[in-house]
Order: sequence, then C-alpha cells, then structure tokens
Amino acid sequence: METVPIGVLAALVGLAGGVVLGLAARLGDFCTLGALESAVYGRDQTRMRLWGIVLAVAILATQFGARAGLIDLGGTFYHAIQWNVAGSIFGGLVFGYGMALAGNCGFGALVRFGGGDLRSLVVVVVMGIFGFVALSGPLAPLRVMLFPQPDATGPQGILHDLGQLGLPPVVVILAIAGGFLIWALAHAGLRQNPRQIAWGVAAGLAVAWGFMGTSWLAAESLGEISVEGPSFTAPVGRTLIYLMTATAGGITFSVGSVVGVMVGSLTGSILRGLFRWEACEDPRELGRQVGGAALMGIGGVVAMGCSVGQGVTAFATLAWSGPVTLAAIVAGAMVGLRQLIAGYQPD
Repeated sequence: METVPIGVLAALVGLAGGVVLGLAARLGDFCTLGALESAVYGRDQTRMRLWGIVLAVAILATQFGARAGLIDLGGTFYHAIQWNVAGSIFGGLVFGYGMALAGNCGFGALVRFGGGDLRSLVVVVVMGIFGFVALSGPLAPLRVMLFPQPDATGPQGILHDLGQLGLPPVVVILAIAGGFLIWALAHAGLRQNPRQIAWGVAAGLAVAWGFMGTSWLAAESLGEISVEGPSFTAPVGRTLIYLMTATAGGITFSVGSVVGVMVGSLTGSILRGLFRWEACEDPRELGRQVGGAALMGIGGVVAMGCSVGQGVTAFATLAWSGPVTLAAIVAGAMVGLRQLIAGYQPD
C-alpha cells in the first residue's frame, strides 16, 4: 500500500477478474447476445442456461461475502444511488437494441477484439465515446433531467424489500440462487459439459472477487477507491481516457477490468486456436455496428450498466436494477434480432 499507488492496486484487482471473464467467454462460451441467438434461433439453450450458473455463483459469493464482512454492498452505487425504474427500463431497451445491431455487447466486443476482430475495436471505441457523451458530455443535462439519480434516502434492494414482508435474508438468497442453479442444471446439454459449468462458476466468482478486492481497498484508502464490480459501458470510456491521458493519473479498477478481458480473450483464443484477424467487408454492416455501439453507450449509461454490469454485477448485489435492466436488455435485443433476421415479417 505504501509503495504501490492505490489506483494501481485497484486496477490489478480488476485485471485479475477481467482475465477470468475473458477466459470464460472464450473457453466457456459465456456471451449475452450469443446465448439469446442460440436459444431463440438455434434452438439450443446451453449458453443461456450457463447464465444460471454465473448468476447463482455470483449471488451466493457476493451475498455471503457481504454477510462475512468482506464486501461492502452499501458502498456500491447500485445501493448508494436511488434506483430509477424508468432509467433501467429505457436504458436497458436502448442498450439491448443497440447490442443486436452491433452484434455484441460491450463485454462481447472486448472479447472479440481480443480474438483479432477489428470490427469490434470500432464498436468498443464508439460505445466508449457515446457513453461519455451521455455521462458527462452534451447529453448529460438531458439524461439528468429525464432520469435523475439522487443519493438513496435509505436501504433498498430485493433483500430489504422482501425482508419487510418477513422473509429472512438467507432464505431469499438461497431461493434466488438455488432457482437459477436448478434452472441451469435442468438442461441436459449443460450438465454434459463440465468444462462450461466450471467457467460459469469462475465468471461468477470473478464478480464477487471485484467487490471483495475493492471493498478492502476502499476501507484501507478511507474511501478513495470505490466499491465496484465488472461493467463495460462507462468503464470502456474511462479506459480510453486513461490511455490518452495516463500522465494525469486515472488508473482504476475499471481500466484493469477492461484490459483484463482483452488479455483473457486473447489467451483463450490462442489456446483454442481461434485467433485470427478479421475486418469488415460490407460498409453497411459497419454502419449498423457503429449505430448499435452508439446506442449501447447511451443506453448503458442511462441504465447505469450493461448486460454484465447490471445483468450480473448488480444482480449479484440483489439490487432491483439488476433483473429489471437485464429483462429490458433481453427485450430490446429480441426486437433488434427480429428486425435483422426476420425483418418483422409475420411467421
């Protein structure tokens, strides 16, 4: 702590978790849009059911880590900021639709770039820029006016609200995580793939690791470091800013996490023999991806997270924004996929 800057330590925590997530994507096929496409159009739910493993492990590890005093859930912005329902729904729908147009979410684009896909580099850069356009740029005043995010006035979240009904927190945690686990393992295709299950467990633990590491650093630094987990909308923009202005500081957990995903993806791609340079041959395709990336940047900031940042990380804290935003992202993605694949033609 005295010899290594606190921001560097936070970045190393993010780097370690990001590498695991990148490996889980490449070696375990953990992907948001890919899971939806496989389930709906490929008639194979294996990748979707993997989400049940990731969520179950992330929830159990995060919640029991918090109960053990290792994670400060109240320090995360998912609980420190008053939940804006409209922001979760609108932002999630915009992000999901943009994800379908871009062909990947922010996390997926980082993974594909790590595998040599130069089209995904364009998606990453555009999403990061438009995320900051909405976060602190020209669209920020409109975002704040339409979707205000004041500090929370008291406890909130699934555990708190269900606790008001008399349900013990441990029962709620085990019921939610157990439900996801049963749903995941009820699928024979996933049960027969222990490698994929193992990477799902690793991805869930990576989320809790981020919370645990940053909680410790936040306590040691007296709040200089924020408590956070993996997310890939605004953090991508922060990484771009750091790369351009490193001498001004700014290295954070987010920067380490983003770089870690690319490193993990590159490693996994090489191990599987999948690394290859790819570029866009159709300008129309690139235009669609740029438009989708811009929508993801704006939608992700309005929703305060992406398919991973809200769909897994916030869900692990049992904040209401997690499941609501994830559902909105799925709905938006399904509209976008239908437009691309079926052209809104009747079945």
